[in-house]
Amino acid sequence: MLNQKEILSTIEMIDQQHLDIRTITMGISLLSCCDPDPKRACEKIYDKITRYAEKLVKTGEDIEREFGIPIVNKRISVTPMALVAGASETEDCVPFALALDRAAQTCGVNFIGGYSALVQKGMTEADEKLIRSIPEALARTELVCSSVNVGSTRAGINMDAVALMGRIVKDTAAATADRDGLGCAKLVVFCNAVEDNPFMAGAFHGVGEAEKVINVGVSGPGVVHHALRSCKDQPFDVVAETVKKTAFRVTRMGQLVAQEASRRLDTPFGIVDLSLAPTPAIGDSVARILEEMGLESCGCCGTTACLALLNDAVKKGGVMASNHVGGLSGAFIPVSEDDGMINAANCGSLTLEKLEAMTAVCSVGIDMVVIPGDTSAEVISGLIADEAAIGMVNSKTTAVRVIPAIGHKAGDVLDFGGLLGHAPIMPISQYSPAVMIHRGGRIPAPMQALKN
Repeated sequence: MLNQKEILSTIEMIDQQHLDIRTITMGISLLSCCDPDPKRACEKIYDKITRYAEKLVKTGEDIEREFGIPIVNKRISVTPMALVAGASETEDCVPFALALDRAAQTCGVNFIGGYSALVQKGMTEADEKLIRSIPEALARTELVCSSVNVGSTRAGINMDAVALMGRIVKDTAAATADRDGLGCAKLVVFCNAVEDNPFMAGAFHGVGEAEKVINVGVSGPGVVHHALRSCKDQPFDVVAETVKKTAFRVTRMGQLVAQEASRRLDTPFGIVDLSLAPTPAIGDSVARILEEMGLESCGCCGTTACLALLNDAVKKGGVMASNHVGGLSGAFIPVSEDDGMINAANCGSLTLEKLEAMTAVCSVGIDMVVIPGDTSAEVISGLIADEAAIGMVNSKTTAVRVIPAIGHKAGDVLDFGGLLGHAPIMPISQYSPAVMIHRGGRIPAPMQALKN
């Protein structure tokens, strides 16, 4: 039972410390929508999504009003579209993206994820068709998000896919250059992608999931930051315990909302993802948590160690609070979406190389980083390969979501608005890995993948 002190504490976390349910995401299997006729398949996709998610937004709003808990986003994730579109006799996958966008608009959700392909071991014809359609698909839709998994600890890294994705990122930036490359903010390249991630842009409904499911993503960087203020000059044992206790309370709130949404929508409860997902709002920053631990500025020496503690303590606290913790559940470090990260990048303490080191110990990777528009496709592929290698060797999810700013150079600032925030364009080494990237083939899985 909750006592009065705990209730008042939770109210304070919501009112003053930016605690919220970042997203309620309904995952929907579209395997039953496969059809040789692409037009008929798209009709089935639209009909199924709008039937299953018809009441998703209203239910989220009702829970938000009744419980007084902010629910920022309502989203949908679907079966990786390459699996569905592959059954149709067509060379053009873009109509499938348009069908997803129409369905999302009808349901009133913020985003729909799953315009995706899983190619960690090789590409089918359907996978390649879908991947090559991504720039046009993201340019012609508003709410569709796309992801491609190019590696895993079990399979190694598909370097043909890595080479292709460098070009796709560049083409997506060019196709949406009139919106400062916004399409790239909806495109993420994974290693070890998970099937139950409720966060965009990487959400998709895995083939191991139920027909439909409710996943909830909770975020509370401001709450953790506030809690750590009581730990000044305390040893790291105390810091870790404080983060664990805070994560426990936040996760319990997420499970309450997930179970209630599950009941009202007559949809199985999947997981609670406790990821410290920051926003550009002051006080809602992962970087500020790290600085509260004693860093002068995020990115200085010691940052990776502090982030490792934070990520581990968040996971431990979440697991104690719920039997269904999943997704990514850790600390996100998207540069443009985190006020502290933006400041650290502006003052020079946070570099792309330091971000890469940090991704070895957190969720998820090089995220919402803006790079010069003249960066070559091969350099982007090299960055993807490096991140995939970190994920593969460490048996963790890593990702790259970078935005080449067409017509801009390092030091300029791009402003996307809203939750996507703004960010300085970060310099990236322009020495070319082209010869390495164009070798193709597969980087083999590490030894630990052979244990089982």
